[in-house]
Amino acid sequence: MTQKGFYGDFGGSFVPKEIQTLLNELEDIFEKYRKDDEFLKEYHYYLTDYAGRETPLYFAESLTNYLGGAKIYLKREDLNHLGSHKLNNVLGQILLAKRMGKTRVIAETGAGQHGVATAAAAAKFGMACDVYMGAEDVKRQRLNVFRMEMMGARVHAVEAGTATLKEAVDAAFAAWMADLDAFYVLGSAVGPHPYPSIVHEFQKIISEESRQQILDKEGRLPDAVIACVGGGSNAIGAFSEYITDNSVTLIGVEAAGHGVDTEKHAATMTKGSVGIIDGMKTFALFEKDGSVAPVYSISAGLDYPGVGPEHAFLKENGRVEYVSATDDEAVQALLLLSKMEGIIPAIESSHALAEAIKRAPYMSKDQIIIVNLSGRGDKDVASIADYLENK
Repeated sequence: MTQKGFYGDFGGSFVPKEIQTLLNELEDIFEKYRKDDEFLKEYHYYLTDYAGRETPLYFAESLTNYLGGAKIYLKREDLNHLGSHKLNNVLGQILLAKRMGKTRVIAETGAGQHGVATAAAAAKFGMACDVYMGAEDVKRQRLNVFRMEMMGARVHAVEAGTATLKEAVDAAFAAWMADLDAFYVLGSAVGPHPYPSIVHEFQKIISEESRQQILDKEGRLPDAVIACVGGGSNAIGAFSEYITDNSVTLIGVEAAGHGVDTEKHAATMTKGSVGIIDGMKTFALFEKDGSVAPVYSISAGLDYPGVGPEHAFLKENGRVEYVSATDDEAVQALLLLSKMEGIIPAIESSHALAEAIKRAPYMSKDQIIIVNLSGRGDKDVASIADYLENK
């Protein structure tokens, strides 16, 4: 971070005064506890005994042999409690909320995994929980809506705009402004400072583990690490501990939807421009009049018109290569992993898999790719069945 709240030219905090006061308080609490031994002991206790960390780094031998090139390892965040990487960050933020004396939490969610993680942690610590979710995503991810409600959360379907993740973020911020005593558990590496830093801090456990695991298994670092990118939390976690290792190629995969040359995509950094969105300066997709453009992806978790400011910085300085995968490429990757390894990945993670499937055959057999399998695909089975039926 080059200055407070900024990664190069990206980041900052562009919010109303009332919210800025709360963000300043949150930053003070975060800075106080991020290196506090007692806090970290409690955080790692819940990561281990509640979330089930560390997650395995699995050699996908059948997929590797089928593709005939580089070795493919999967960082199995799908085996984290509740089925995704989201709980890593939620546990950290909930423990901060507890220290601030908060009794109610607010969250936004797209695919529902962050909402499920927040509902679970709120239930564990006896907090009221309100989750805002686009009405379209409520339909696509009905299973996760039921899971949140089973754990006591109130799920609010947001009908505005495209009724997807962007509108859920807007509604969650509005709800926070209506109850400034609540704690906003932000799920991705987006938004005003200090949220991108907080999410990075609590998701870096992914690459802390994978780095040591690949050294234990192979005696060296991978040649490439690949992760899907919507807002960017799983990717920033997967990349964090490799950023200074220039021998490791880092690749973020956005949602190309029907194709980046159509209007049906969410390829923010491939097709976007720099502007202000959700309290931050970053790359986003805008209309000619400056309004935020509607976006599309088969994946509710990647269906977002912006991206975290640290990702914008990593694109600008060339450290991370950002590419995209279409709906069809992601679905085919999901089906291939399911058939080859008996692992059904989330449709979000399948975008990253699609890029690994493209690259691996052109790499040598002694090279190594790590794919961050950020979530499991139970939630997507009905959507994939519909997609295949309607092709």
